[in-house]
Amino acid sequence: MYRALIRPLLYLLPAEAAHHFAFTCLRLLAAIPGALSLMRRAFHSGDEASRVRVLGLDFPNPIGLAAGFDKDAIGYEALGAMGFGFVEVGTLTGQPQPGNPPPRLFRLPKDRALVNRMGFNNRGSADAVARLRRPHQTIVGVNIGKTKLVPEEEAIGDYVASAKRVGPLADYVVVNVSSPNTPGLRNLQATDKLRPLLGAVREALNEVSPGRRVPLLVKIAPDLADADVDAVADLALDLGLDGIIATNTTIRRGGLKSDAAEVERCGAGGLSGPPVHERALEVLKRLRAKVGDHLVLISVGGIENADQAWERIQAGAALVQIYTALIYEGPFLPRRLARGVAELAEQGPIPSSR
Repeated sequence: MYRALIRPLLYLLPAEAAHHFAFTCLRLLAAIPGALSLMRRAFHSGDEASRVRVLGLDFPNPIGLAAGFDKDAIGYEALGAMGFGFVEVGTLTGQPQPGNPPPRLFRLPKDRALVNRMGFNNRGSADAVARLRRPHQTIVGVNIGKTKLVPEEEAIGDYVASAKRVGPLADYVVVNVSSPNTPGLRNLQATDKLRPLLGAVREALNEVSPGRRVPLLVKIAPDLADADVDAVADLALDLGLDGIIATNTTIRRGGLKSDAAEVERCGAGGLSGPPVHERALEVLKRLRAKVGDHLVLISVGGIENADQAWERIQAGAALVQIYTALIYEGPFLPRRLARGVAELAEQGPIPSSR
């Protein structure tokens, strides 16, 4: 029904408008008394083979929603009820910001891909606190990034401000230094800059949550050279981080099926979906070879079906995330992936890590 009827209607709207419309409809549905419980029964398989314990948390399944969909933590409970094992909100920045001017989100249907240059549009981390404080069943990660107007030399303070606000409320926190849409942000992936940043965020989380260790992860780009991927892995081990999310969107445009003119019309921004699949898998395997079982790896990028999700798990991912495939496949995709992975794992539970 989604592909035959709903998706063609949504595609009559510009990509960002379609996103806001669909997300609003989901939140309105979830606001009906009893709807969340009905959604959970309908969308969650409840299969014990799907359950996984990582980061000290019990995930109902390993299929998560990547950051960028629920930027302001306004609908994570509805998304969780839709079948996701966890939802990552954000990216939240230290100060509110409008992001880049629209249009800033584009579809490439021939590649089942998206191009975005949203630019961390969000109301700021302080604004999200009240919503994150609400009682909820969904496991919620919080992705934090740098405010665009904050200069690089003040980036640590910007991240620390967000970490202190959301740390006591997040199930885990992600330091995002890999979006291509904030000028200079990816410079922070260099280990000489990343080390003091991650160290300061870790100290901030310890300060605001003295009775609980808030898991801290870093999200990296697929465009890093292999040597830089290795360097980030070594740094994460040295700092005692809890995990790495690989990968964000790519600025590369090679090998696309879409017409060159169509790609050109999209302009600059991060490309997501199947074109990122191969590199995301390569980075995952490289990280696994470096960190073994010492860090939790979350794999994201181009996952569209259960076989691909299981491939990532077999390659070392404890959890996986989707985003673009949800736009093309619709709301029943998380359930299909979770059930498919459970069937592929029927020889035993999905291996836990940390």
